[in-house]
Amino acid sequence: MYAFLLAIIYFAFISLGLPDSLIGAGWPVMHTDLGVPTAAAGIVTMIIAGGTIVSSLLSDRLTRRLGVGLVTAISVGMTAGALFGFSTSTEFWMLCLWAVPYGLGAGAVDAALNNYVALHYSSKHMSWLHAFWGVGASISPFIMSYALSRNLGWETGYRSVGIIQIALTVLLFATIPLWRKVNPGVVAADGGEPAPALSLAAALRITGVPKMLLAFFSYCALESTAIIWAATYLVQHRGVAVATAAAFASLFLLGITAGRFLSGFIADTLGDRQLIRWGFALIGVGALLILLPLETDVLALAGLVIMGLGGAPVYPSIIHSTPSNFGRENSQAIVGIQMASAYTGSTFMPPLFGVLGAWLGMWIFPIFVLVFVALGLAMTERLNGQVDARA
Repeated sequence: MYAFLLAIIYFAFISLGLPDSLIGAGWPVMHTDLGVPTAAAGIVTMIIAGGTIVSSLLSDRLTRRLGVGLVTAISVGMTAGALFGFSTSTEFWMLCLWAVPYGLGAGAVDAALNNYVALHYSSKHMSWLHAFWGVGASISPFIMSYALSRNLGWETGYRSVGIIQIALTVLLFATIPLWRKVNPGVVAADGGEPAPALSLAAALRITGVPKMLLAFFSYCALESTAIIWAATYLVQHRGVAVATAAAFASLFLLGITAGRFLSGFIADTLGDRQLIRWGFALIGVGALLILLPLETDVLALAGLVIMGLGGAPVYPSIIHSTPSNFGRENSQAIVGIQMASAYTGSTFMPPLFGVLGAWLGMWIFPIFVLVFVALGLAMTERLNGQVDARA
């Protein structure tokens, strides 16, 4: 049963990644069909992010009331329904309407699953599970590309992923009893009944939580900024050919995915702290290579790959360390707040960089990344000191 439940969780992480790349892959056609400008994609993604932040903050209450298995099944079902809604949308406002359950479902399942794995599974599984998220995010553009290349329409791309999500939803509902049977629910620190849901204000008063949130915000800010703007930096500032820049920008994401597979083999040996520490440091090394004012672009391109490899263990390790840093009884609420902090960073910092890049120039890209590396590393080291002092 243990292995079967773990396999289901792996499939669930793939499903988390599947919808994330669809709008980017299909939008060049979607915005034309819907009669809206290219920039309108930002409205849809902001609505999704808003729903995700709200449901992440509510995840503690939902999970305590319904259980992880049911929250996961309902959330994946909401996402599946939203994807089918996208596939039937003939007007932009319909797309915006379906973005609401899309975001609400994504945030709840993200927080519930991440906390469940942090509580019950080792660090290596957290790394590998997040690598499987990357697998899902990498598969969906191919699904959309196939639909568009066969003149089946972007609607078919969304519908196809929706069918996969529905199949997973059925499986999740059928296996709800396994979740508590294999791994009993969270108990209080003294072994008694679990405490009531932790409020946002109470969570923020726990020593170290604000620092951890800033570290998580910093990582997600620099990751999303690199994903969106790295290719533009290479083309506009360094004069790299468009095709080469696009290929190496994609290698940043592949570096994250491959790095999570590789870090899984050393995660239990090194531990979360070392993975976070060396991960931030490696991102910094990659950014410095990009910053070097050399005529050759080899080091800058290598720097992007190194940034991806460095970023690989940071996200999963911060989440996995949450129960040990703040208590198992508090972890669901804090992981939910982490997810909200993550989506805030990934939603709002890339547009901020776009404004700064247009004002000052794209040359600031590696400096922007280094600022968040320094902030993330400083916050995690101060958090470690507070946790040690408390212990």
